[in-house]
Amino acid sequence: MSTTAIVDQEKTGLGNYFIANYPPFAYWKKDFLPAAQAALDTPPVAGVPLGLYLHIPFCRKRCKFCYFRVYTDKNAKDIEVYLDALVKEVELLARKPVVGGRPLHYVYFGGGTPSYLSASQLRSLMTRLREIMPWQTASEVTFECEPGTLQQHKLETLREMGVTRLSLGVENFKPEILQYNGRAHLEDEIYRAFGWARDLGFPQINLDLIAGMVGEDWDNWKQCITKTIAMAPDCVTIYQMELPYNTVFSKALRDEESGKVSLEQAPTESASPHASQIADWPTKREWVQYAFDEFVKAGYSVSSATTVVKNPEKTRFVYREALWTGADMFGTGVASFGHVGGVHIQNVDTWEQYIEMLDRDELPLGRAFPTTPRDRLIREIVLLLKTGHLDAGYFRKKYGVEISTEFRTAFEKLEREGWLTVAGDRIDTTRAGLMQIDRHLQVMFDPQYRGTRYA
Repeated sequence: MSTTAIVDQEKTGLGNYFIANYPPFAYWKKDFLPAAQAALDTPPVAGVPLGLYLHIPFCRKRCKFCYFRVYTDKNAKDIEVYLDALVKEVELLARKPVVGGRPLHYVYFGGGTPSYLSASQLRSLMTRLREIMPWQTASEVTFECEPGTLQQHKLETLREMGVTRLSLGVENFKPEILQYNGRAHLEDEIYRAFGWARDLGFPQINLDLIAGMVGEDWDNWKQCITKTIAMAPDCVTIYQMELPYNTVFSKALRDEESGKVSLEQAPTESASPHASQIADWPTKREWVQYAFDEFVKAGYSVSSATTVVKNPEKTRFVYREALWTGADMFGTGVASFGHVGGVHIQNVDTWEQYIEMLDRDELPLGRAFPTTPRDRLIREIVLLLKTGHLDAGYFRKKYGVEISTEFRTAFEKLEREGWLTVAGDRIDTTRAGLMQIDRHLQVMFDPQYRGTRYA
C-alpha cells in the first residue's frame, strides 16, 4: 500500500467506524417484518434475559456529530403525545408471547436526551411504564443525562424511580470545544450535576468522553483526563470521534469536497475550527491510549475498547453484557433498535409514522433481519472482541463450535499483525488491538457482509 493510501485510510473520513451489531444494518429490510412478528408471537427460549430500551429523542441542541434520531423543535404538547405513544408501544409489547412471564433484566433510557424531560414528565412516564413492565428487580436501570438539563429535584425523581446507573454526557470540559461541536452544557454544570448525583447515592455514575472532538489538542485532552480522574466516577466511557453520513459535520465536509463550500466560505462560529480539521485515527488512538494509561495509574481497570471501571467487582454494565451475549431487548421509541428471538428489529424512523401506527394500536416496526445461528455466533465473537477477551469454551458450550478452528484464518491474521494473542481457549486482544478493534472486525464477517456501508 502506498504512503498516500495509508494516510487516506487513517484520516477520519465519512462513514461509521464503530461496529455495534452484525450483520450490518444495511441488510435489515422491511420485507423481513413477518419474521419479527413471528418472533414476538413465539414464547421465549429458556434462560434468555429480557431488556427494555426506551428512546427519548428530545435535545436542547443537535450536536454536530450526532447521527441519532433527535428533535430540537418539539413543544410540551408534542412531548406528551410522544410519551403517550411510547407507553402504548410498551403496552403492546408486554402482551406478546415472547415476554413469557420474564421479568426485566435491564432497562435503558437513551436518546436524544432523556434528562430533557421535566421531573413531573419523568415521574409520570416511569410510573406508567413500571405498572406495565415492572423493573424493581432489574439488575440495572440506566439513564442518560446531559449535565445542563439536570436539577437536584430531577435527580431525586430518578433515584426514587429506581435508576441505578446514571450516565453523564460530559464529552469534554473546555467551553470552546463544547460550543464548536454543538454541545449545550457548560463545565460548571458538569461538576454541579455530578455532585448532586453523588450526594443522592446513585449506585453507579458513568462519565462519557469523546476523543477527537473538533478543536481538541493534546494539552486540553490531558486536562480532560486529569479533571475526570479527580471526579472519581465509577466508570468512564471514551469514544473516538467518527463522522457518520447524516451529521452536520459530515454535510459540511461533503459540501467542501464537492466544491459547494470552501473552507473560507463555510459558515462557522467565530474563530471555530472546521470539521475537516478533526484529528486522524492514529491521533485519536494515542489520546485514548494516554487516557487508559492514566486511569490505570489511578486504580481503574480497562473493561472494553471504550470503558474503564474503578471497581470491577462492583461496577458492571449489564446492558452491554446482556445485549452482546444475545439477550432479547425491546427497542422502543422512534427509530429504535431491538433484538427478539434471534431477529433484529428497528422501528420506523419518522415521528409521523411512529405516532400514527401507535394511534392505530399497531407496533411501529420498520425493518428487520432474521439471524441464523452462525450470524448470532459471529455477532457475539465480534462484539465480545471489543471487551478484549474471548473464551473458546463459552462458544463451544453455547454453539457447539470450536471457534479457534472455525475462524483460524481470521485469528491467525489478527495475531500475526499484533492485534490479538491466542493461548488455548483464551483469545486476548492486545492493547494496541483494543485501541482500533473496530477497524479489524470485518475479518470475522462472512464474505457476503464485508465491505458494506455500516448503516
